[in-house]
Amino acid sequence: MSTEHEETLGAEDSKWLGEYAQVHMNVFGTPLRVMDHGQGAHIWDVDGNEYLDFLAGIAVNSLGYAHPKWVKAVAEQAAKMAHISNYFASEPQIELAAKLVKLAGAPEGSKVYFGNSGAEGNEAALKLAKLYGRTLPGALPSVGGKPARIIAMTQGFHGRTMGALSATWKPNIRKPYDPLVPNIEFVRPGDKFALHDAFAQTGLGHYGKGPVAAVILELIQGEAGVKPLGADYVKFVREMCDINHALLIIDEVQTGMGRTGSWFAFQNEELSGGVTPDMVTFAKGVAGGFPMGGMIAFGAKLAALFTPGSHGSTFAGNPLGAAAGLATISTIEDENLVANAEERGKQLREGIMATGNPLYVSVRGSGLLDAVELKHPCAHAVMNYCLEHGLIVNAVAPDALRFAPPLIVTAEDVEQALAVLKSVPTDLPND
Repeated sequence: MSTEHEETLGAEDSKWLGEYAQVHMNVFGTPLRVMDHGQGAHIWDVDGNEYLDFLAGIAVNSLGYAHPKWVKAVAEQAAKMAHISNYFASEPQIELAAKLVKLAGAPEGSKVYFGNSGAEGNEAALKLAKLYGRTLPGALPSVGGKPARIIAMTQGFHGRTMGALSATWKPNIRKPYDPLVPNIEFVRPGDKFALHDAFAQTGLGHYGKGPVAAVILELIQGEAGVKPLGADYVKFVREMCDINHALLIIDEVQTGMGRTGSWFAFQNEELSGGVTPDMVTFAKGVAGGFPMGGMIAFGAKLAALFTPGSHGSTFAGNPLGAAAGLATISTIEDENLVANAEERGKQLREGIMATGNPLYVSVRGSGLLDAVELKHPCAHAVMNYCLEHGLIVNAVAPDALRFAPPLIVTAEDVEQALAVLKSVPTDLPND
């Protein structure tokens, strides 16, 4: 019996998607459904079909949908003031920054820059790294220095704005915008020789390059298929940065805010080897669905490189987003959701392999950021099958499915998802 299937859209979905195509630029492709409302880890489309959401807005909806504490905090703040610009400050903005510094275990004098997305958090980190690079002796024009460099990882993803895109690997999304920001180079993750060689190319004279100002990396490369870099390699990166007076930027846009079983992934020794970064970027889950992102600079000396006018954003750190962030973090604390992420993630990973479905080769990830490797590259067909059977997952690579459910996900939710995953046919068409 053929396992190929046609997606069946309801009348309301079809109507709204037709209107969507008339008014939206086609940068996202055709949406899978038009959603109406959610509750907990479940969401309903405009035709009334229910789905168990194991993507959570791509690791954004930490508390799922319509969590009463989050709704209350946002509603109360909206009734007071939503936006005031950065000519002024607000109590939620100040409290959230202090909370993030504490959760990161950053040293005294560390500071936060707020933006509105992960790309903006990474833009801020890259700009701060450039300012830092100008302080390195090998970049001083007076001694024949050359512009400092930033090293990123192949398969890494840091955003689509011009600066963040310059540190993002995917050639198909980079090349149409060449030339991008210069002096950003890529090395293969896990290849210690390549990283050592990149640092060793620093030197004065005709053949030498400028010093390395920073290395930027994700501890788990999300868009590459949820692939951990490995603690041993991360420790080596830290050592090379220390030896060469370079900064280590850890992009925690997807891995932060409890998703991997610790507040930040770098606090998980199995992922980082216990290293401490010089900057951490964050976004996605920090405000539970409200657009919020930013960067933490570790230590007063580095943080002081940003001065009035050196960076900014109209909406950054607005009271409404900050209130959403505080509500999200306090709920994660009150409901012990960091531990829940660890427990439910283990249940999911073990459960996938226990289904006995021969399509599943292996699982990888940490906490509630996980992926299953497929026997053949049919991820989109599997994703569509799951969607038709009431489960939202993500075809993150041709041979891998990504799971990033809300941190509030229950053991029963995981069992429901596993039942769908167990039923996936093994002969779905390749991508």
